[in-house]
Amino acid sequence: MGATNISTIYETEATTIDGEEITLEKYSGNVILIVNTASECGYTPQYEGLQELYESYSDQGLTVLGFPANNFGGQEPGSDDEILQFCEVNYGVEFPMFSKVSVKGGDIHPLFSYLTSAENEDFTGEINWNFEKFLIDRNGNLIRRFRSKVEPMSEDITGSIDNLL
Repeated sequence: MGATNISTIYETEATTIDGEEITLEKYSGNVILIVNTASECGYTPQYEGLQELYESYSDQGLTVLGFPANNFGGQEPGSDDEILQFCEVNYGVEFPMFSKVSVKGGDIHPLFSYLTSAENEDFTGEINWNFEKFLIDRNGNLIRRFRSKVEPMSEDITGSIDNLL
């Protein structure tokens, strides 16, 4: 759990789905919705809502970051190239996608170690399934957390985004 000593998500390094190593500092000043995604999940159609959210709010300072993970039911078996093609072809995804990571267990990515333990107004603890959502303010702080069943365009999420923008 080495990530619990980071104070904002900006200190986290990640690899984009096309192989670029970045820190999330790149997105500082934006409101960010981080989602652990999967291509073969019952919630996979939420890619459509995530893209709609991105299109609706990106000009106001929202970015959506997708982190594919194969932690739940083997529902993200593909390579990064396969995942990217799937997202673009089936859902027209234009928001930033990242290289496949682990979001729980001994090999948990530091970002998700931080997100699952950071205080917020909803809950802390392990991710239960694909498409959990983490809403980050413009200063890199986790504000809200939503379980998989909460649709991206739901009032709960859009209202929370409106409050931060």
